[in-house]
Amino acid sequence: MAEKTRFHVELFARHHTSHLADRCLTEATIRLRPEETDIVRNFSWLFVAIPVLSAWVSLALASPVNIRPDLPRVLVMHQGHWVTIERNPDDENMIDPDYALTSRACPPYCVQPMQLAPGVETLGELEMLDALQRKTRGEQILVIDSRDGDWPLRSGIIPGAVSLPWQRLHPAHTDPEKIAEILLLQFSATRHGGLWNFETAKTLVLYCNGPWCGQSPTNIKQLLALGYPAHKIKWYRGGMQAWKSLGLTTVAPAPSIH
Repeated sequence: MAEKTRFHVELFARHHTSHLADRCLTEATIRLRPEETDIVRNFSWLFVAIPVLSAWVSLALASPVNIRPDLPRVLVMHQGHWVTIERNPDDENMIDPDYALTSRACPPYCVQPMQLAPGVETLGELEMLDALQRKTRGEQILVIDSRDGDWPLRSGIIPGAVSLPWQRLHPAHTDPEKIAEILLLQFSATRHGGLWNFETAKTLVLYCNGPWCGQSPTNIKQLLALGYPAHKIKWYRGGMQAWKSLGLTTVAPAPSIH
């Protein structure tokens, strides 16, 4: 029914736009009485209004682009502000060129397994959204964008996430005491002498660019080596590529964790 209605509205708009255009051409070729010329001039705005109205009606009648049939959007907290996560409503929207490539050199851009390590849960988009909502409700969850360089600036980050380039958790790139500071201050772990206690530590959800990206997997493996409990680590394997392919909302990153 919606498609039929849209067809008739567009047909009406095309017919009347064409009719008014013919009147305008007639004015240019024959001499009209002054009152007729005034009528054409006074209603010339219709040349713009009718096509715009047609496009608006078409958009209004289009099928919604929901996340799930019963879930059009999700509201989360990001850096102290409410952000609505939803899919791009334009059904002709295309993925960012950064994520249009199908082939990248391996190594380093190799396909990652579905299960990264025993006990580490792999998340899809709906599970990621659920984690973001639970974080907003106050649960001890930290969502981490592990990408380095200008990737977060170019593509944005997932609302509710913090930027923490993977090198900041890797002892080959960062001083161990700085890693310890992140574990203590950002992840809420505790340390007694040389022993770590992760009983009160946050649940971490990590992601990077997608199934071909090794940045968040590198962080996860390093955290496991430090003793971080596997059940407190989640991995969004699809990453930004999957997020972008679904037209989901991104935001500009805040300064990364130091």
